[in-house]
Amino acid sequence: MNLLDPYYLRARFSPTAVTSIPVISLYWYFIRPIVAVQLAEIPYLPMVGDVTLSATIVFLLIQVNRFLSKEIFQRWFFKDELEMPTTNYLLLKDVFFTPQSKRMIREKIHQTFGVELYDEDQEKANEVHARKQICLAVSQIRTFLKENEMLLRHNIEYGFFRNLLGGCVLSVISSLIGLSLSYSTRLQNGTFYYFLVLSIVYVVPILLSKIIVKRFGSYYAKVLYEQFLSTKPQA
Repeated sequence: MNLLDPYYLRARFSPTAVTSIPVISLYWYFIRPIVAVQLAEIPYLPMVGDVTLSATIVFLLIQVNRFLSKEIFQRWFFKDELEMPTTNYLLLKDVFFTPQSKRMIREKIHQTFGVELYDEDQEKANEVHARKQICLAVSQIRTFLKENEMLLRHNIEYGFFRNLLGGCVLSVISSLIGLSLSYSTRLQNGTFYYFLVLSIVYVVPILLSKIIVKRFGSYYAKVLYEQFLSTKPQA
């Protein structure tokens, strides 16, 4: 794991930083006061512990958010990759690309990777296998274009919003826990309303998740095939 990798920083770390606020707030409002009492007699230890724990929470959430985003949103909307735009757009029955563009893409896939996609009769007879064959081709196209900067930018955009949605799920849960604890402990410092606002802020992207994921997935698929057609085969 390269911490300076652009994809890691912008598509994994950044959405986690944005959505980690409720979890860190739970620590500061409800756990830290208890821990601080136990460590108060040791100079600087509470402060060091706060920084260390906050950083640990963020890096742990990077993995959790990625897992949630894939298991909930990508699997829910796209059946993993079988119904992603990158798959749908190469089905012969799909109308996103013109027949001529689709034929050019399919021919280049066969010439470059030796992968032959299903014809119209085969696709109608077994669409699931046709989709799996396209997924195989797409995985090789991604490897083929791994140094393509434009595709990387769109991959980062898609990854950012997908992982943001995964983070929002945990943020809403954490905010609701904060609401419950604020109410039960009768805190008088506005904590209840603070967590109420957070829960509303983070639930909005979830309500719009289908639009967000499909829109940026579509952008990525379009650029993937455009860049594939415009890139010469490697010598």
